[in-house]
Amino acid sequence: MTNQELVLNMLAELLTTDISKARNPQNFAEHADIARRGGTIAKEAREKLEAETGKKVVSPSNALGNDHLIETKASVFDEDEESK
Repeated sequence: MTNQELVLNMLAELLTTDISKARNPQNFAEHADIARRGGTIAKEAREKLEAETGKKVVSPSNALGNDHLIETKASVFDEDEESK
C-alpha cells in the first residue's frame, strides 16, 4: 500500500466522521449514505491526483507486503502440523 493510498483512506474516514457528526444519522441507511459520501469525496481526490500526475494511486501491494503474508500462512500451517 502506498503512502497516497493510506492518506486517501484516512481522508475518507475523516470525511465520513465529519459528515456523520454534522448530520447525526439515526439509522443504518443514513449511516451507509454518509459512508458513501465520504468515500466519494476521497475517490474524487484520488482521480484528480491521478489526472495531475499521470500515475495510478492504487497498488497491488498491501501495507505489510506479500512476503509477510506468505510467511505468516506458512508458519500457521507448520503450527497446525506440530499440534497433531
